[in-house]
Amino acid sequence: MEKTSRISGFHKMGLEERLKIVQSFSELKEGDLKTLMKEGALNFETANRMIENVIGTIQLPIGIAMNFLINGREYLIPMAIEEPSVVAAASNAARLARSGGGFYVTNTGPVMIAQIQLVNIPNAHATRMALFERKEEILTLANAQDPMLVSVGGGAKDIEIRVLSTPLGEMVITHLIVDTRDAMGANAVNTMAEALAPFIEDWTGGRVYLRILSNLADKRLVRARTKVTKEALGGEEVVDGILYAHTFAEADPYRAATHNKGIMNGIIAVVIATGNDTRAIEAGAHTYAARYGHYGPLSTWEKDAEGHLVGTLEIPMAVGLVGGATKINPVSQVAIRILGVKSAVELGEIVGAAGLAQNLAALRVLATEGVQRGHMSLHAKNIAVMAGATGALIDEVAKRLVEEKKVRVDRAKEILEGFKKK
Repeated sequence: MEKTSRISGFHKMGLEERLKIVQSFSELKEGDLKTLMKEGALNFETANRMIENVIGTIQLPIGIAMNFLINGREYLIPMAIEEPSVVAAASNAARLARSGGGFYVTNTGPVMIAQIQLVNIPNAHATRMALFERKEEILTLANAQDPMLVSVGGGAKDIEIRVLSTPLGEMVITHLIVDTRDAMGANAVNTMAEALAPFIEDWTGGRVYLRILSNLADKRLVRARTKVTKEALGGEEVVDGILYAHTFAEADPYRAATHNKGIMNGIIAVVIATGNDTRAIEAGAHTYAARYGHYGPLSTWEKDAEGHLVGTLEIPMAVGLVGGATKINPVSQVAIRILGVKSAVELGEIVGAAGLAQNLAALRVLATEGVQRGHMSLHAKNIAVMAGATGALIDEVAKRLVEEKKVRVDRAKEILEGFKKK
């Protein structure tokens, strides 16, 4: 029988029935099924409510980044990530940052943007002005969609309206500016935008197509700053090396992409651990990095009058504490309790500090010993496991791989065989 992915009613089936179909389609072994059916803290009942067509769950290691002092408060930061050295690097960078007082972070508030796209209008600029005249009516209609949000101080606060010239004619784009409080806010702003669409069509005679949030959350910024003394870094030569690395990223998008990936290593690890939307954060960050027409670094690094290193990071940070996986996934709830955060704004500030710390760690390594030394010592353990090492042999095999500078599975297997013969 020919395989097909067109399976009617798959979403209505139970877990075992779904797994049987996937097993038949993909020729999975019984061991594969047992792997998929293992439950962790996130059980199948909960997972099945989170997304569609669930057949299992996947786990990532969660580590704790130490040493963080943010706005004068001590934090242990949970990080969920598969990449070796990230947690250790963030912890080390946070320790170095304490030499200058830790991290100082501010924010612009939990404000999101909903976009309403209006087309088929002959007089776009006049239409723009006419919509501004209805500002209070627009805000009232929007806030009627979420009285609970309004009751806690949030809701639609303002509008911005732009005229875009496009190959399909002029478009009038209304931005609804919404304070989403402790929610990330996607559902709230989307509901408001959809409710407003028919009114805008009726008022203007145009046609609304898209009405959805923007992930360029440039009204929801986190701004982090840190100072690291030259003594803590190992001398002013190290400071200069970091400045050269940063200048390289400013001049070259190929380097800027990797520079920013290092920042996102820290940010996304915390975002995953707390059950927030990684795709929204990535999209907003990288678009913000190109806001001036070229792609550049999200952070800046400078040297102060005494020769110490000063770093800053400014980045959109649409994270929440209510709604989504943050309130459903039990592991995410534990991560929030470890952080001890009381608001989405505070969570965003912590995430920003983690990103700046990760960036500091990467640049310091690049400016001194090179990235492979520390990274490979941890990666070698993964290679040893892949080669079949267990228990104490994992460390023994990894040590030899690093010493030989041959961190490869084939060499790990050879070393492992040698140990077994002994």
